[in-house]
Amino acid sequence: MTPTTFSDKLSAAWTAHQSLLCVGLDPDISKFPGDFKGKSDAIFCFSKAIIDATADLACAFKPQIAYFAALRAEEQLEAICEYLRNTYPHIPIVLDAKRGDIGATAEQYAREAFERYGADAVTVNPYMGFDSVAPYLEWKDRGVIILCRTSNPGGSDLQFLQVDGKPLYQHVARLVAEKWNTSGQCGLVVGATFPQELAEVRRIVGDMPLLVPGIGAQGGDVAATVVAGKTAGGAGMMINSSRAILYAAPQAGEEFAQAARRVAQETRDAINQHLA
Repeated sequence: MTPTTFSDKLSAAWTAHQSLLCVGLDPDISKFPGDFKGKSDAIFCFSKAIIDATADLACAFKPQIAYFAALRAEEQLEAICEYLRNTYPHIPIVLDAKRGDIGATAEQYAREAFERYGADAVTVNPYMGFDSVAPYLEWKDRGVIILCRTSNPGGSDLQFLQVDGKPLYQHVARLVAEKWNTSGQCGLVVGATFPQELAEVRRIVGDMPLLVPGIGAQGGDVAATVVAGKTAGGAGMMINSSRAILYAAPQAGEEFAQAARRVAQETRDAINQHLA
């Protein structure tokens, strides 16, 4: 039986694929192979090839909506999400949108993520408080993944501000774990570039799933990330890699999708080495 909630689907994918690797879909047509130049559906075709090459290695796929919207390619994103749901229904789709509005506007963003794109989860920004998260929680089976300690250096400008003697990112982690997770489907975004903070978030939130960007092109250390963020059961993370997989340099005799698979497999295996 196919799991019906985001968390169950993610847990099943961790087990079935023996993988904590999340493959990010950030299509940049300037980096596509020459065969895709001039194709009206180039983004869909490129993304589909990456998906097919890496699906058995991934616990989730994470399309970043800005890469599609900037090129007026939302219909191709819809087609990609439909393809994932139909072909790999056991793999969660995490729509990386980082929405942060409230009220009726947030309700529409939730409909966009969960109705239009059929995503299993969406990333949101908690800066406007619980009001910016609540509309997504109305979808009881869908994941709401909240920014906590992001992978960018500038995140410290706000995330390290002190609140009752603790940095703000820890306050966010506690709020989500203790008050906001009413659906049981929440997760947090915590960057691989800050393993010490990643370990602190894991201590605060227990087994809550963490979306962990920052390995690959951003330089986060795989070993440190796994040790800091894994749960006692050896799971608990979607460790995302996007550009390093999508635009992997082909070796002799490889096509772009084969290169992507090679790097994805190397990354998945490197993660697994440190789970014991």
